[in-house]
Amino acid sequence: MIIYNVTSNIDASIHNQWLVWIKEHITHVLATGHFTEAKLTKVLVEDQTESVTYSVQYRAKSREALSNYYTNDAAKLRQDALAQFGDKVMAFRTELEVIDEYSVKMD
Repeated sequence: MIIYNVTSNIDASIHNQWLVWIKEHITHVLATGHFTEAKLTKVLVEDQTESVTYSVQYRAKSREALSNYYTNDAAKLRQDALAQFGDKVMAFRTELEVIDEYSVKMD
Protein backbone atom coordinates (compact mmCIF):
# COMPACT_ATOMS: atom_id res chain seq x y z
CA MET A 1 0.00 0.00 0.00
CA ILE A 2 1.33 3.43 -0.95
CA ILE A 3 0.37 6.71 0.70
CA TYR A 4 0.92 9.87 -1.32
CA ASN A 5 1.43 12.65 1.23
CA VAL A 6 1.22 16.34 0.38
CA THR A 7 2.33 18.70 3.15
CA SER A 8 1.44 22.35 2.60
CA ASN A 9 2.52 25.45 4.49
CA ILE A 10 -0.22 28.06 4.13
CA ASP A 11 0.26 31.80 4.57
CA ALA A 12 -2.13 32.99 7.29
CA SER A 13 -3.57 35.67 4.98
CA ILE A 14 -5.21 33.01 2.76
CA HIS A 15 -5.71 30.24 5.34
CA ASN A 16 -9.52 30.24 5.39
CA GLN A 17 -9.78 30.51 1.61
CA TRP A 18 -7.27 27.66 1.16
CA LEU A 19 -9.11 25.44 3.65
CA VAL A 20 -12.35 25.75 1.68
CA TRP A 21 -10.46 25.15 -1.58
CA ILE A 22 -8.50 22.08 -0.39
CA LYS A 23 -11.65 20.24 0.65
CA GLU A 24 -12.96 20.53 -2.90
CA HIS A 25 -9.51 19.83 -4.37
CA ILE A 26 -9.35 16.53 -2.47
CA THR A 27 -12.60 15.43 -4.14
CA HIS A 28 -11.04 16.22 -7.54
CA VAL A 29 -7.95 14.15 -6.72
CA LEU A 30 -10.10 11.23 -5.56
CA ALA A 31 -12.22 11.54 -8.72
CA THR A 32 -9.15 10.63 -10.80
CA GLY A 33 -9.76 7.04 -9.67
CA HIS A 34 -6.19 6.44 -8.52
CA PHE A 35 -6.84 6.64 -4.77
CA THR A 36 -9.19 4.90 -2.34
CA GLU A 37 -9.35 7.54 0.40
CA ALA A 38 -7.82 10.74 1.72
CA LYS A 39 -7.22 12.30 5.12
CA LEU A 40 -6.79 16.01 5.74
CA THR A 41 -4.80 16.74 8.89
CA LYS A 42 -3.43 19.84 10.54
CA VAL A 43 0.23 19.61 11.53
CA LEU A 44 0.51 20.52 15.20
CA VAL A 45 3.74 22.48 15.45
CA GLU A 46 4.78 25.73 17.04
CA ASP A 47 5.33 28.01 14.07
CA GLN A 48 7.15 31.30 14.44
CA THR A 49 5.95 32.46 11.03
CA GLU A 50 2.49 33.64 10.07
CA SER A 51 1.51 30.30 8.55
CA VAL A 52 -0.36 27.05 9.16
CA THR A 53 0.70 23.60 7.99
CA TYR A 54 -1.55 20.79 6.75
CA SER A 55 -0.99 17.30 5.39
CA VAL A 56 -3.23 15.43 2.99
CA GLN A 57 -2.64 11.70 2.81
CA TYR A 58 -4.04 9.94 -0.24
CA ARG A 59 -4.11 6.14 -0.14
CA ALA A 60 -3.14 4.94 -3.62
CA LYS A 61 -4.73 1.82 -5.08
CA SER A 62 -1.24 0.63 -6.12
CA ARG A 63 2.20 1.86 -7.13
CA GLU A 64 0.97 1.75 -10.74
CA ALA A 65 -2.07 3.87 -9.85
CA LEU A 66 0.18 6.51 -8.30
CA SER A 67 2.39 6.50 -11.41
CA ASN A 68 -0.69 6.95 -13.58
CA TYR A 69 -1.77 9.86 -11.39
CA TYR A 70 1.61 11.53 -11.91
CA THR A 71 1.44 10.95 -15.67
CA ASN A 72 -2.18 11.89 -16.30
CA ASP A 73 -3.46 14.21 -13.56
CA ALA A 74 -0.88 15.68 -11.19
CA ALA A 75 0.39 18.55 -13.35
CA LYS A 76 -3.08 19.98 -13.99
CA LEU A 77 -4.17 19.70 -10.36
CA ARG A 78 -0.92 21.28 -9.13
CA GLN A 79 -1.34 24.09 -11.65
CA ASP A 80 -4.81 24.80 -10.29
CA ALA A 81 -3.32 25.36 -6.83
CA LEU A 82 -0.53 27.54 -8.18
CA ALA A 83 -2.98 29.68 -10.18
CA GLN A 84 -5.22 30.11 -7.14
CA PHE A 85 -2.62 30.84 -4.45
CA GLY A 86 0.78 31.47 -6.06
CA ASP A 87 3.64 31.58 -3.59
CA LYS A 88 1.37 31.83 -0.54
CA VAL A 89 1.35 28.03 -0.38
CA MET A 90 4.53 25.99 -0.22
CA ALA A 91 3.98 22.25 -0.70
CA PHE A 92 6.18 19.21 -0.71
CA ARG A 93 5.26 15.66 -1.53
CA THR A 94 6.40 12.32 -0.15
CA GLU A 95 5.53 8.72 -0.85
CA LEU A 96 5.07 6.36 2.08
CA GLU A 97 4.95 2.58 1.88
CA VAL A 98 2.69 0.97 4.46
CA ILE A 99 4.56 -1.96 5.99
CA ASP A 100 2.00 -3.02 8.60
CA GLU A 101 -1.21 -1.66 10.07
CA TYR A 102 -2.49 -2.12 13.61
CA SER A 103 -5.66 -1.12 15.37
CA VAL A 104 -7.29 -1.44 18.74
CA LYS A 105 -10.82 -2.74 18.97
CA MET A 106 -13.05 -0.40 20.92
CA ASP A 107 -15.82 -1.91 23.06
